[in-house]
Amino acid sequence: MSITLSGQDKSTLRTAAYGAVSLVAAATGSPHKAATSASIALTSATGLVGHVLAANAKDIELNGKTVAELADRVLPALTAAMKLLGKQAPAEAGNFRSTVLLAIEAAQAHQDKPSTTTAEMARKITAALDAAGAAAADSGAAPAAAAGQDRPELQKAIEEIVDSGFLGVSLRVHDEQGEWVGSAGVAELGGTAKPPVNGHARIGSNTKTFTATLVLQLVAEGKIELDAPADDYLPEFGLDRRITVRMLLQHTSGLFNFVGEVYDDGSIVHGIPVPYGTTGKEWVDNRFHTYRPEELVRLALSKPARFEPGTGWSYSNTNYVLARLLIEKVTGRSLAEEMRHRILGPLGLSGTVVPDASPEIPEPHAHVYYRYEEAGRQKTIDVTRHNPSWVSTGGDMISTSQDLHTFISALVGGKLLPAPLLAEMCTPHATGLPNMDYGLGVFVQKTDCGTVITHNGGTIGSMTLMYSTPDGSKTLTAVLNWVDDADLSIAPVVQKAQQRLVNEVFCGEQADPAQPAD
Repeated sequence: MSITLSGQDKSTLRTAAYGAVSLVAAATGSPHKAATSASIALTSATGLVGHVLAANAKDIELNGKTVAELADRVLPALTAAMKLLGKQAPAEAGNFRSTVLLAIEAAQAHQDKPSTTTAEMARKITAALDAAGAAAADSGAAPAAAAGQDRPELQKAIEEIVDSGFLGVSLRVHDEQGEWVGSAGVAELGGTAKPPVNGHARIGSNTKTFTATLVLQLVAEGKIELDAPADDYLPEFGLDRRITVRMLLQHTSGLFNFVGEVYDDGSIVHGIPVPYGTTGKEWVDNRFHTYRPEELVRLALSKPARFEPGTGWSYSNTNYVLARLLIEKVTGRSLAEEMRHRILGPLGLSGTVVPDASPEIPEPHAHVYYRYEEAGRQKTIDVTRHNPSWVSTGGDMISTSQDLHTFISALVGGKLLPAPLLAEMCTPHATGLPNMDYGLGVFVQKTDCGTVITHNGGTIGSMTLMYSTPDGSKTLTAVLNWVDDADLSIAPVVQKAQQRLVNEVFCGEQADPAQPAD
């Protein structure tokens, strides 16, 4: 459906959104930082709302200087904005609401300390956004946000994926029709509740995209040289001088993967105990053990390299643990601190965590399970809580589908990196995988419907998906949960599910399964 908003309609939307930012920023201890971070969150929106909020904002009409005076102008504008979207572009109403709420979360990230004034203003903003839906409900009409949810083909797809062998699936799509979120299956064995649509999940190798972005930000500031030997920054490991920072991010260093390697002839060289193969039970018994990054790197360096630096491609978590140590050496701060300072705070990613060695995962979340044999009997245990340091920066972060959408759309939209470095990040390097090349922390995947920028994250009992068109106009983020085992028996079903969702969202139809890779 073609939607045309008048100039006044667009002005109302911009006034409401940027007015909400001004309201919350004015009540924080760092109004300039708060407004800047919140504005970045606004401009990361996609779809019709994204185009409107990213356009020239000279028409914003804000009167009053005090918080109370601003509130008198802005709160009605928020309700008016939701009403006009409900009439003119109902699929965008939910997109607008979530964008504004994300922006005020970003503004509050810069508070010196919790403020009752800011919290109350955030509550009033939420109430103003929801007032239009409440009015529609009172009149018997469908709320605007719910109208944008009418995507039966997407709901059908995730229900069929659950039926193929998953415990639960939650999916979030942002495209020309607005935002759609839905879930199917159950959040835990024996339960009836569906997985939360914006629950927390261990995002596995999506961590690599966050980490690569942070390294490239330091490159942009001149603190790291992309083609300098990594040994210049981390001399304590005695790395091969031919290994550059670029090779770490690109997986062309040849370094042994500390979780183990499977070679072309089928032989296996083990690293640390992992949940798969012959070490599955050992991983279960030691799943709360803490590994330090230096320990993992030294184990990897004690094993033969796969190839000479720069002469091949091989996916290795070791590369990204070195990237973590590189960040910490150059900045003098922990990866978690740098991530909050440079990416999570500015984008308002309040649901994203760098856990280091903590086994905890914030509520709400779906559960994941592991099945193994003990004394001749099958046993299934909940492994939602475990110490993620066994994979470290190769895949330890926690996030939500909303945060992943915000992150990938901001990244490809040029909000996090200068254009030349973003281009470097997305320049494909051959991997040998069908239709899957690798840049610097992202896969560049060719589909029947064009190229997508992606990095999925598989970890024990779950997978998070993160896909975007190169311009950020369409994104897919999802979480899939299952009962895992040492034989990876669900792996073929996982691959089909990935391809099904990509085809549904980016092609609008179900195509023949390909061979996706993570």
